Amino acid sequence: MQKSMPSPLDELAGKATITIEQAARILGLGRTAAYDAARRGELPTRRLGRRLLVPVPALLEWLGAA
Repeated sequence: MQKSMPSPLDELAGKATITIEQAARILGLGRTAAYDAARRGELPTRRLGRRLLVPVPALLEWLGAA
């Protein structure tokens, strides 16, 4: 029996937010490129104190997967 490969979006299950690094991995971007996209407003983010987080619902909508 062949096992199916887990989707990168499986990492999002049950989470309200993810880090920029996690979003970069899901999108196939480097860490710097993801932070640059967030700074330009191209990647949906929210700031919580000093942390920059990516809301999962906004990311899924942005990807057209919602």
